[in-house]
Amino acid sequence: MTLDPLAIITAFGLIFLAELPDKTMFASLAMGTRMRPLYVWFGTSTAFVVHVALAVGAGSLIGLLPSMAVKLVSAALFAFGAVVLLRGGGDDEDGEGGAKTVTGFWPVYTTAFMAVFISEWGDLTQITTANLAATNGWLPTAIGSAAALMSVSALALLAGRFIAKRVPLKTVQRIGGVCMTGLAIWTLVEAFTG
Repeated sequence: MTLDPLAIITAFGLIFLAELPDKTMFASLAMGTRMRPLYVWFGTSTAFVVHVALAVGAGSLIGLLPSMAVKLVSAALFAFGAVVLLRGGGDDEDGEGGAKTVTGFWPVYTTAFMAVFISEWGDLTQITTANLAATNGWLPTAIGSAAALMSVSALALLAGRFIAKRVPLKTVQRIGGVCMTGLAIWTLVEAFTG
């Protein structure tokens, strides 16, 4: 299997944009204010890698289907992602009341891992990763997706407050939605033009 740099960059860009306005970014930010950020990052990163592996596995199975079916399903999933991002209302930043400090590597790691692991099931980024794996190959998708998710978590831990104050999340959602719409159209064109 060859490593296609464009497939890695595509996966990274799409997943990065889709994850920025996600609740897990805010969860990372909140945990980072009460827990040691590096420990939080190890926990969230491990959870993201597990989800990427599951999504890539599902996408690889989808990839065994006939090419036309895969492209039509991919176009539908990209269109769904575009609708979710473009409609995305309010982005409720789940208030985490009762701020309790957690210390020690394993308690922080476990808390961060479970928070992300549970909240990412069926998430847009997991669906997009499976979709990309079906069309772009599992290895470049896994590398790009995992790097994007871990980058967003690190960004939230290091500079989350700056982003939340300066860049409207609605703008990030719209950019991601436009990209997903473009990919849905591109995939449909590929499905019917061969």
